[in-house]
Amino acid sequence: MPAYWMISDRTVENDGFGVKRAPEPTFWVSDKGPLDNFKNWKPCSRDQFKTLLTGAADQFPSFDQCENENQRHVSFLVHGYNNGWQDAARLYQKFCGSLFSGNNSLGICIAFDWPSYGTVVDYLPDRAHARECALDLANVLSALYDWLLGKQQDAIQDSEKACRAKVSMVAHSMGNYVMQKAMAAAWTRKNQPLLVTLINQLVMVAADVDNDLFEPDASDGTDGDAVANLTYRITSLYSGRDAVLGASAGLKHFGTRRLGRSGLALRPPTGKDNVWDVDCSSFFPSSVGGMSIHSAYFDNKATLALIRDVLRGLDRSVLETLGRTQGSAWPAKKVPA
Repeated sequence: MPAYWMISDRTVENDGFGVKRAPEPTFWVSDKGPLDNFKNWKPCSRDQFKTLLTGAADQFPSFDQCENENQRHVSFLVHGYNNGWQDAARLYQKFCGSLFSGNNSLGICIAFDWPSYGTVVDYLPDRAHARECALDLANVLSALYDWLLGKQQDAIQDSEKACRAKVSMVAHSMGNYVMQKAMAAAWTRKNQPLLVTLINQLVMVAADVDNDLFEPDASDGTDGDAVANLTYRITSLYSGRDAVLGASAGLKHFGTRRLGRSGLALRPPTGKDNVWDVDCSSFFPSSVGGMSIHSAYFDNKATLALIRDVLRGLDRSVLETLGRTQGSAWPAKKVPA
């Protein structure tokens, strides 16, 4: 089984991936790092990738329903603002090393790599790129939707043929906009199904999307309905100390705050009890500046532990009771005089 998996929406060049969207996504696997070395990636066809992936997922251990939290994952990581494919590859390798390797591995993680320009001045072109690339991610999700429905039918005939993997997704920054548009397209293509879970756990990290996304009168229309209906639970991790999203909000003047900076507009969102948020400001010490916080979620042990627990499916009340949703690094405690 390959150690690393990637679906890339970038053009392929002699020494790596380009900065433009490819006519069709390409599929890649790797057995070793560093993943920012293009030579360590091996291309494969869409069908080969699917065969390898389904074969690997079929090897996951089978658990009873009462052991749901131990079930392995096929998870997608959608990066956000990065300066190039190498930054995205390093983020992916770091994330896999934290949650998808060793004896405590959650399963398989697949990188969805899209061409972000990665500078503040290119914010609006990145939004256009994100919308275009979302169509390719929608194709992946639509195919996955059909496959999962097929596995459900197989399981009716033989329980041993049930899917052994939970499908989850972690999106960062503007990668959440890619995810949002992809889920909306997939939901529309499948005739807007209700109460059909495609993604078990969705974690929106420092999401560069409107914070009223899940409200009925959202500026992005029914996108929030699509995401909420296709997902069992959505968790948004945010921080008001995130200066990157402060700059993002200043570029648009749309009158809507960023989800990854302000949290949900309403808690819970209207008619969507499967959506909640966690203020992660207290996890980052004062030494971590506002610009650094935007990506610090992937370097911080406490936020990574929270992401692990969320993906496993621990109930939000349990996480809150155990203190997993509250850090102690900020604000710094005053020393008694």
